[in-house]
Amino acid sequence: MSGRSTILEIATTNYETDIGLITSAMNSLQSLCEITDGYLISEPVHRFGWAFFKILLKSHLWYAMPQKLGDKIQSSKGKKYEEKLVSFMTNFFEQNNAKVKVKFLEV
Repeated sequence: MSGRSTILEIATTNYETDIGLITSAMNSLQSLCEITDGYLISEPVHRFGWAFFKILLKSHLWYAMPQKLGDKIQSSKGKKYEEKLVSFMTNFFEQNNAKVKVKFLEV
């Protein structure tokens, strides 16, 4: 894990619906981790029918996630922690009815 903030890039074909679902999911994630003000969401860029936006996971959320949700993240698909995190977040968003693609970008 990195000591820096982390960025997830989100891709969706239904931005108007998914942005509300993603925001709700991120608020739930913060509650699970018992923190506030743990993320920022960028403005979308629209290309070829897709909307792309970024979620900045601030360092206190980034550190709280493995402490509070480590078992769930570790049991997700992938070899490296970042792959497991992408798998976990994709599933987490799907559980909140947002069908999006998630990509890990490190700052």
